[in-house]
Amino acid sequence: MSSPLIAVVLAAGGSTRFAAGPKVRAVVGGVPLVVRAIGAALAADCFDSVLVVEGAEPLDDLVGDLGVTIVPNAQWREGQATSVAIAVDAAADLGARSVVIGLCDQPGVGPEAWTLVATTSAPTPIVVAELGGVLAPPVRLDAEVWPLLPRSGDEGARSLWRGRPDLVTAVACPGSPDDIDTLEDLDAWN
Repeated sequence: MSSPLIAVVLAAGGSTRFAAGPKVRAVVGGVPLVVRAIGAALAADCFDSVLVVEGAEPLDDLVGDLGVTIVPNAQWREGQATSVAIAVDAAADLGARSVVIGLCDQPGVGPEAWTLVATTSAPTPIVVAELGGVLAPPVRLDAEVWPLLPRSGDEGARSLWRGRPDLVTAVACPGSPDDIDTLEDLDAWN
């Protein structure tokens, strides 16, 4: 029996640069950002489970009926790396040997990017989306690199793929790497 392939949507941050409340609840195209990201992972239709890492903002009212598992991150204030660490720990508990991690604030990342990153055969343990010429999540991390990931700080897998390009395969994906950090960013999407 093969090990499960797990998708993870990181949605734990405190939205410090976003002046209009919790960013996960911001709406693009009539859909909250976190629901949009989860929808893209679910629509990829190649994952055994989808985990959502929550922290600053409770998400059950938004995502409770979507068939995902919420993984709480009590250390969310310590940076994105804590969310990645909790995600890979949860994936390991499920018997996964690979995890595909995406962000809740990238509305231009659709199911095709999730699918390509998840299913591309690569000689390396890290597969990252290349969106418009930019390396950006989603990123597939095989279990062999999980011990190399930082467990605190503001960068998750990005610091690993930048520091160890020998471990990385980039896969061209449709979509945009832009994320929403400010109200101006949100306005550009609406």
